[in-house]
Amino acid sequence: MIGNKQKNEEQTSNGLHNTLSAGTTIKGNISTDTDFRLDGIVEGDIHCKAKIVVGPKGSIKGNIVSNNAEIHGNVTGSIQVTTKLVLKATAKIQGDISAPNIEIEPNAIFNGKCTMTASTAEKDSIQQK
Repeated sequence: MIGNKQKNEEQTSNGLHNTLSAGTTIKGNISTDTDFRLDGIVEGDIHCKAKIVVGPKGSIKGNIVSNNAEIHGNVTGSIQVTTKLVLKATAKIQGDISAPNIEIEPNAIFNGKCTMTASTAEKDSIQQK
């Protein structure tokens, strides 16, 4: 049974995630296929094929490209999301955002240009017509 569980986890990102804890700083780009929670500081770009969560103490000086994103902390750079972007009340964004679905809570700070893009499913539907 243990072997089957490991095989299933390797095939999906469910249950797998990366975490960068508060008090940790990384200078350089990050690329991940699984969910990523950031409570530390990153000076560089992040490419995440799943969901990125920037915690209230998290900070990014660079660009984010992700499937989904939930921002509680600070981002100085562009954010490009293919499914849904959520800016929580404590979020501070200085840069452009691009996403098909955006949720912005009251008190979130966003300074930049916003582009609403078609989701992947919508693009596929349009191409089939």
